[in-house]
Amino acid sequence: MRVALHTRLRPGAEAEYLKAHQGVPAELLAAIRAAGATEWTIWRSGLDLFHLVECADYDLLLGSLADLPVNIAWQARMADLLDVVHDYSPDGGAAGLPIAWQLP
Repeated sequence: MRVALHTRLRPGAEAEYLKAHQGVPAELLAAIRAAGATEWTIWRSGLDLFHLVECADYDLLLGSLADLPVNIAWQARMADLLDVVHDYSPDGGAAGLPIAWQLP
C-alpha cells in the first residue's frame, strides 16, 4: 500500500531538518524496514513536507515503531523542527492524505 502524508516545518528549521535526515540512525532505518516499509520518500516545498510511504500495512508499521526508543528519540528531535508532526498515535493510520486524482 502507498500512504501520502503531510507535515510542516517550523519557519527557519529547513536547514536543520535536511541536515538531520542526512544522518538518520541506522537502527531506525532497520526498524522502519522491519516494520514493513519498502520505500519512504519526503519532498519539501517551502515549509510543507510531503511523504510517500510504501508498506504492506501502515497501521502495523506505526504500531511497530511507536514505542521503539530510537523512534521516540527521533520523533522528539523532529518535534523541535515541525509545526505539524507525523502521527504515531493509534489514530495515525487515518492521517494519510486522501487521493484526489490518480492516473487511470
